[in-house]
Amino acid sequence: MTEPLEQRLEKAMAELRSAQEAVERTERELRQASFAVLSSDRAVRATVGPQGELTGVDFLEYKYRDMSPQELAASVLEAASAAREKMNRHVMKAMAPFAEPSSEVPELKGFELDWERIFGPGVLEKADQDTDRADRTDGAAPGWRDALGEDGED
Repeated sequence: MTEPLEQRLEKAMAELRSAQEAVERTERELRQASFAVLSSDRAVRATVGPQGELTGVDFLEYKYRDMSPQELAASVLEAASAAREKMNRHVMKAMAPFAEPSSEVPELKGFELDWERIFGPGVLEKADQDTDRADRTDGAAPGWRDALGEDGED
């Protein structure tokens, strides 16, 4: 026996309201997200904001003094790129539930996102793997709440 149309519509509307609230919560969280990552030589820490924009660069322990300009630039780019990739994966993970079909209302199919078009082709290659370097640099706190100084450098 199938549910009456009114009950199905009521369920769908409740699910839609719930999804809208969840999207709003996720958007608020993502607007405040940031990631800080160290370069592999541990000379530079780069921080990116919610849209992957570079918001901070720290030169650690005066290591930059012994580096050539090319080495320093490479360290900055490496750390910034790793932080941006980490932010991209965080956004993908946060948005994934909204792309899935509803378990309660089969008519609500979710939506498709073209992550490659949004973030570039590299994000999908590394989406399932968090590198040791990235895990090592963000400390024990969740990445989106990572604050400078919580990575054990002091």
